[in-house]
Amino acid sequence: MNNKWNGQFSCFDLVAKTGNPSEPIRTVVKVRDLEIGGNDFTVMAGPCAVESEDQLLRTAEAVAEAGATVLRGGAYKPRSSPYSFQGLGLQGLKILSKARDVTGMAIVTEVMSEEDVDQIAEYADIMQVGTRSMENFALLEALGKCGRPVLLKRGMTATLEELLRSAQIVAAFGNPQIILCERGIRTFETATRNTLDIAAVPVVKTVSHLPIIVDPSHAAGVRSLVPVLARAAAVVGADGLIVEVHPSPEKAMSDGDQSLTFDQFRHMMADLEPYLELQQTARQLRPQLLAAGGAD
Repeated sequence: MNNKWNGQFSCFDLVAKTGNPSEPIRTVVKVRDLEIGGNDFTVMAGPCAVESEDQLLRTAEAVAEAGATVLRGGAYKPRSSPYSFQGLGLQGLKILSKARDVTGMAIVTEVMSEEDVDQIAEYADIMQVGTRSMENFALLEALGKCGRPVLLKRGMTATLEELLRSAQIVAAFGNPQIILCERGIRTFETATRNTLDIAAVPVVKTVSHLPIIVDPSHAAGVRSLVPVLARAAAVVGADGLIVEVHPSPEKAMSDGDQSLTFDQFRHMMADLEPYLELQQTARQLRPQLLAAGGAD
């Protein structure tokens, strides 16, 4: 481990690797019959927003057939414009629940306020904290008591230290079941929506025992780049992806430019297979390298 990181991250003793023999080597978050952070690469996929029952069920069936195991979809949308689609609210949660019944997929959806935690926890398997809410400490405290795993997205201007600080708050209030998400950060570059900090994955894997997934959709903001960034995430050891998929991206009520079609998602999943095999091989070799002193 880089010596600089010892004091920078070890203070977050519930989520960082501190050298304490009692801390977990790796946190595996159990969601229904899934283990996120274990040996499997978990793909979460679905539309940015739940728009209708037909739209969500069609998407759920398509992404499940292609290999996704978690369905994403926003019932409440934190939009930057008051004139943009704000989500279906409770109706959207009920549609997500129906999609779970039909496909057997777990559900991840965003919670924006501590006042909504209990209601959303009745429907969601994973509670998502969006980039704009990463430092909503009242929300993080409530999620620490909700009894559901939390997907914590990195704030668009947040450092990794600040991301782990937010994770520490959730854990300190009683919930160690946390999945981190690198979703791109704001830089001076304008060719993409955000800049994927691909180095965040190996850094987090080094300093924290929490699983980390990558959101190539929000990082790119450009549909054609999503499969490329997904491959990069697999190569650097991410525990999974969260990807936006829509039956008709050109008609999507939000984030259509970065949403994959069903065919594009199927191709992306097939294209990932050799990279995931490489990741599995690296995991199998790692104990041998550690025993030989060839890795830290």
